[in-house]
Amino acid sequence: MAVRKIPKNHLVVTGSFASRKNGQMDQFESLLEKEYLLLLDFDDSVERYETQPVTIPIPGMRNGYTPDVLVFYLSDRKPQLTEIKHTDDLRRNAEKYAPKFTAAEQYALERNWEFRVVTQIDIRTPRLSNLKFLREYRNIEPAAQDCAEIVRLMKKADEIFSPKTLLDQLATSDDDRLYWLPVIWHSIVTQKITADLDRPIDNNAVLHLPQSIL
Repeated sequence: MAVRKIPKNHLVVTGSFASRKNGQMDQFESLLEKEYLLLLDFDDSVERYETQPVTIPIPGMRNGYTPDVLVFYLSDRKPQLTEIKHTDDLRRNAEKYAPKFTAAEQYALERNWEFRVVTQIDIRTPRLSNLKFLREYRNIEPAAQDCAEIVRLMKKADEIFSPKTLLDQLATSDDDRLYWLPVIWHSIVTQKITADLDRPIDNNAVLHLPQSIL
């Protein structure tokens, strides 16, 4: 549960992110934070995460310091207490942030967590671009037999598939292509079929079947 409520701010983007992993609305205090939550929500190694998770007392600082996110993993990886900042902000305000980050490192160490500062370099990657595109197809509800047909084609044929080659086999008209393409994107984002999300997802992206159904 968040220990701090994020106020509305006319200088930065604030709001709530609909997390399917957490099953709730999670607050964010910047566009960069929202993008990081999107990455977490699609990360299979993440069990759950908490925004505004703890307030760390700091001498001389009345309100203490509240990092942005606490991430819990499915593996034996330590929970990660995370601060999200732009690199320009870190450079401009290094002196101001130093005692906060030192306190967070100690706080995390005492709880067998890790503390990490995450920047736009870590967040704004090809994976983020892919997820921003694919998430629009996560909530559509294609017919089960359509998703099954894609899997059947990929199982039957001994070839490398892409969205384009799938469409060539599934569609006989432009209307058919418009019908099937959202089914393909939905199948990728729901992992009925897989693609390398760290490379651009387009009509020529290489597709695979998950190991669980090979």
